[in-house]
Amino acid sequence: MSDFNAKPHVCGGPVVPSFFGRRSFVQAGVLGGLGLTMGDYFRLRAGIVRSPNGAKLPEGKAKSVIQIYFPGGVAQQETWDPKPEAPIEFRGPLGVVKTKIPGVVFSENLSRTAAIADKISVVRSITGRIPDHAQATYHMFTGYLPSPAILHPCMGSVVSNQFGPKNNMPPFVGLPNVPAQAGTGYLSSKFGAFELGGDPAQRDFRVRDIAMAKSMTDDRFAARRSAREAVEDHFRVLEKSPAELDAMDDFYAQAYKLINSPEARKAFTLDGETDAMTKLYGEYKRPNGQPFSISRQLMLARRLVEAGVRFVTVMYSGTQGWDNHTGIRESMNQGLPAFDHAFAGLITDLEQRGLLDTTIVMVTSEFGRTPKINETAGRDHWARVYSQVLAGGGITRGNIYGVTSATAAEADQNPVTVEDYLATVYHQLGINCEDRLMAPGDRPIDIVRGGKHVESLIG
Repeated sequence: MSDFNAKPHVCGGPVVPSFFGRRSFVQAGVLGGLGLTMGDYFRLRAGIVRSPNGAKLPEGKAKSVIQIYFPGGVAQQETWDPKPEAPIEFRGPLGVVKTKIPGVVFSENLSRTAAIADKISVVRSITGRIPDHAQATYHMFTGYLPSPAILHPCMGSVVSNQFGPKNNMPPFVGLPNVPAQAGTGYLSSKFGAFELGGDPAQRDFRVRDIAMAKSMTDDRFAARRSAREAVEDHFRVLEKSPAELDAMDDFYAQAYKLINSPEARKAFTLDGETDAMTKLYGEYKRPNGQPFSISRQLMLARRLVEAGVRFVTVMYSGTQGWDNHTGIRESMNQGLPAFDHAFAGLITDLEQRGLLDTTIVMVTSEFGRTPKINETAGRDHWARVYSQVLAGGGITRGNIYGVTSATAAEADQNPVTVEDYLATVYHQLGINCEDRLMAPGDRPIDIVRGGKHVESLIG
């Protein structure tokens, strides 16, 4: 009999900081309070290769996406696809909770989500290919298996490329960051994520990078901007590659619009959120007394899409990530209730604001876990079948799609490939995943190759 309380050990899986990841916004005010370093940020994110500036497609049913990513490979048995009738070594250490969908249960730590199950779709039959963290993460974010020949853009970058910015907001935001595998690929780096890095659960949370110094008046801001433009004009005369300097103008223009827009800056704060809203999303603390970030991250994600951001990726690692080779019971009991409360709160909040019909919420992970509990009370990597969740943006409500075997080892009915899953989201956004983007060497590449949207997931 396995000891479900065994202490966890460190796996060679992904290391994702729960609080302060790498900062990609750079502080406005560091160079004269002007936001010049932010302009450098935009410039440095410019791709070396030539690529399209974006097709500016008409929007689909869904206008935006909030992607919640569980790094490490969260177990399907301890979340969305429990097997209460299986033997204990397969069933695992946790109980179940009835959902609003007759005959359907979730794992016991998803009780609040169970109460709003009539508003979401759970895809229990995702079929992956590689039980390797980095490669499977790349596959989940891009729709392609890794290749030494080319890097592919992640979904957020494709959306940024196809639709561009809205209301002076960056199209693609990482909260607090995005995985290393979620890059711009062969697209220009200007389509990459704005990574906030900071933790909105901290009382002093503030994205200083998009705020001018208190001493910087509008007149001084405009004067210094003019001075910079004069300097750039001088260098443009001397520069052998004027096109590159012209591109700099585009990046600085984005920086200035963001810094100079009160509405845009406000969207990156939690100012004005009520106690009732905090209660809706929940407040939970870790064993060390530090607050979990997920509730305020999802609240901030809602503010961002409401303000015009098209794609927000939220990274949530719980207390020890989801690569639970050991001590899966402890990990789930500590990290999942905060997500459960925040996720149910987000869906309810979006519904009340009339935003759920136009906002897709995705809950993803790179793969699942083995059917059988191992000798250290955990589960190992398993890519053959696992669960993902979709809600909003025209996705069918109250839907459990796909059926797995008695031990959640295989997809018995309606398997959904990673490519199909991403194609379904693209379809709702108005993007045909068979359309091609131009890679270096004038090489057209499908946005997702071989993916077909799943009609039964579209309401």
